[in-house]
Amino acid sequence: MSQQKSESKREEFRRYLEGTGVLDALTKVLVGLYEEPDKPSDALDFVKHHLHGGPLESIDAEALKKENEELQQRNRELEEQVAQLQTALSKYESESTETVAS
Repeated sequence: MSQQKSESKREEFRRYLEGTGVLDALTKVLVGLYEEPDKPSDALDFVKHHLHGGPLESIDAEALKKENEELQQRNRELEEQVAQLQTALSKYESESTETVAS
């Protein structure tokens, strides 16, 4: 019974991989590696490169964090500016309404 449950889970996982296109993508990459006339010295890098669809870029987490902080600061500044402009607009609108009423 435990073996049937395990087989069922494997089959369910296989269907999941097929349905999401993972098996097709892996198959294409592995076939490409097989057909490569000059086998790369690092097969894992070959697979990573071809699954990604291009050269892998190194992610500079610190630069992204800094950029995020700068953008958040700029967003706060712009929100403050919008609030000030809305206040000024309300002031001028109320003055305009008072002038027309007089």
